[in-house]
Amino acid sequence: MACSATTQPLLNLELSRSHQPKKPLSLSFCSFSNKLGLSPKSVSHQAKDHSKIDIFSSPSLFSSRKPRSLVAAQSDYSSGEDAESPLPDSAYQEPFSWSSVILPFLFPALGGLLFGYDIGATSGATISLQSPELSGTTWFNLSAVQLGLVVSGSLYGALLGSLLVYPIADFLGRRRELIIAALLYVFGGVLTAYAPGLSVLLVGRLLYGLGFGLAMHGAPLYIAETCPSQIRGTLISLKELFIVLGILLGYFVGSFQINAVGGWRYMYGCSVPIALLMGLGIWSLPPSPRWLLLRAVQGKGSLQEYKEKAIVALSKLRGRAPGDEASEKQIEDTLISVKSAYMEQESEGNILEVFQGPSLKAFIIGGGLVLFQQITGQPSVLYYAGSILQSAGFSAAADATRLSVVVGLFKLVMTWIAVVKVDDLGRRPLLIGGVGGIALSLFLLSAYYKFLGGLPFVAVAALLLYVGCYQANIIWAYQLANGV
Repeated sequence: MACSATTQPLLNLELSRSHQPKKPLSLSFCSFSNKLGLSPKSVSHQAKDHSKIDIFSSPSLFSSRKPRSLVAAQSDYSSGEDAESPLPDSAYQEPFSWSSVILPFLFPALGGLLFGYDIGATSGATISLQSPELSGTTWFNLSAVQLGLVVSGSLYGALLGSLLVYPIADFLGRRRELIIAALLYVFGGVLTAYAPGLSVLLVGRLLYGLGFGLAMHGAPLYIAETCPSQIRGTLISLKELFIVLGILLGYFVGSFQINAVGGWRYMYGCSVPIALLMGLGIWSLPPSPRWLLLRAVQGKGSLQEYKEKAIVALSKLRGRAPGDEASEKQIEDTLISVKSAYMEQESEGNILEVFQGPSLKAFIIGGGLVLFQQITGQPSVLYYAGSILQSAGFSAAADATRLSVVVGLFKLVMTWIAVVKVDDLGRRPLLIGGVGGIALSLFLLSAYYKFLGGLPFVAVAALLLYVGCYQANIIWAYQLANGV
């Protein structure tokens, strides 16, 4: 799900400044790319006070502009401070080389790829694990509940990981958070691949899921906090595309290993080398400069020491000489922004304001879309794609898993089409059409199992329709959540 660094104000906030009158502050979030021909639409709400916002969602990462500037509606991320008038689209853009951007994006994005890989690999693993000939175990005869626990074990871990990481994320920092996620991926993958019994398998699935929770939190933050402003949104959304690529990779591995005895072990075990690459890659990267400045502002150490570390980190990220003048200037500007945001956060806002006034409406719409998208059963359809196709007449395990690859390819293509055509078709028609298509596909899938058992093409068509409509739907919701 690719997007770019164009921004739109989602909330207009009144933040007080001791040295000047109050002016509206536009809080912007990552949105989809007009590099792909998209033109964002704004969703604005007036609120009494929303300064209790995580400063890492602030658009002021490492722009060299003075912190009094205000980002324009169609401009890239700026420092997000007050200004007399919006800057034009041609405002300052940080110079950078793509060679210095690739690795700080790629290694965190592998966390998303491993998330998607588990979905695709599990689709084939459920077939292999239950086969008397192919499972290579004596405990292959799993009940529906036991199989459900194997499939959803990683999701339980992801939920637990998301809850655990929230209060300690600022203490750990993005880099350490991602390193821990990589270690959890490794341990979970190894334990799952070598599991001697069901209980050990479930523990491995839980550990792997804990890696989900940390990686899905830390990866987008690290990318947003370290990449140049003008490509920030694009890179964050390419991380989402890595999830789809991971699903496709999992389907591919499943199709190649489905006829091997104990093939499910190889399917899960193939995630380990990728996790090791992710961990070693993150280890070689510097910590987020913005996180270092936050620790200084929070009084966790010497301000000068943290500033020097931030300058060195930014210089390394941009491929410059340590302590270069451009990095020093960017850090100085960012420090002013972080101080201002942190002071406002400490002195005014309250998290309960999310549940009040206009913010409550935005929270219900955004959260509701995400919630109901999952309730429609999207993870279940992808996790059980192989089993669904097997029951649809493709009884041979190899045929079912190969057809799952087609589903993965179709999902990737529909993701690209949805991103490119979202502005031509419009958000509201896309959402309505997507939801309608999802409902129709689930009805057809149910009808196949109840009344149309002799027409296996109905199940295949329903599966493809579901995947395509879901991708159109999720693109719309993702743009809404990011303030387009």
